[in-house]
Amino acid sequence: CGDVGYGKTEVALRAVMKCIMDGKQAAILVPTTVLAQQHYATAIARFRAFPVTVEVLSRFRTPAQVKDVLERVKEGRVDLLIGTHKLLAKNVEFKDLGLLIIDEEQRFGVTHKEKLRQRAEQVDTLTLSATPIPRTLNMALSGIRDMSTIEQPPQDRQPVQTYVLEHDWGIIAEAIRRELDRGGQVYYLHNRVENIESTAGRLRQWLGEDVAIGIAHGKMAERELSSVMQQMADGEIQVLVCTTIIETGIDIPNVNTLIIEDADRLGLSQLHQIRGRIGR
Repeated sequence: CGDVGYGKTEVALRAVMKCIMDGKQAAILVPTTVLAQQHYATAIARFRAFPVTVEVLSRFRTPAQVKDVLERVKEGRVDLLIGTHKLLAKNVEFKDLGLLIIDEEQRFGVTHKEKLRQRAEQVDTLTLSATPIPRTLNMALSGIRDMSTIEQPPQDRQPVQTYVLEHDWGIIAEAIRRELDRGGQVYYLHNRVENIESTAGRLRQWLGEDVAIGIAHGKMAERELSSVMQQMADGEIQVLVCTTIIETGIDIPNVNTLIIEDADRLGLSQLHQIRGRIGR
């Protein structure tokens, strides 16, 4: 357990390395497709110098690719498999699974976790969460599970300043401009898909045509979504108007201002997660 951006993924990747060096397979279960892609990219970059095969299962993969990955996992030719709920499917069989990692554990229901437990009876399990659910805390306190917390923030991480204000386009435009003048990027969170386009239009009116504004939400086609996220990561988009899809694990260090519209409609754990997307 550790705050958002405190390096839980780093701990997980080191555990994965140890597991693979001992000749076993490892799996990482994540709640969203975007996060699966991101972990995949991170893992590939980290294990580049080692003979480790990393694969990902998500809706960005074609059926043929999925079939190929599953065959190789069963034969033991894939060392690390990263995936969304697809990992829970019956047709996913490991040759010798040694470590299972559940990222953003609070996002999975009890039934999902029980499915996993039946699968992975003799397998070491590591769960990562910034906002653990009461059931997990209870299990930790009663000794069923071990729990450790990362208290120390990484070097150079700034505490996030939070302001609660009435909605005012003038203040919003000024906050965005201030961030853009620093060469940073901005998330504008508007959690309704049906009128997200018009909100982006309003922002365009306020900020002028020279500001690059992108849109991201869960109903977009996967190609579109991954290309928007890539543009955001590459710094081509300056302001991203998005839904809570950015909540889990998206790590773009250059984004340091976040504006949440109708924050009172979101839950506390959600707000905490979303707030952790900035201040890197």
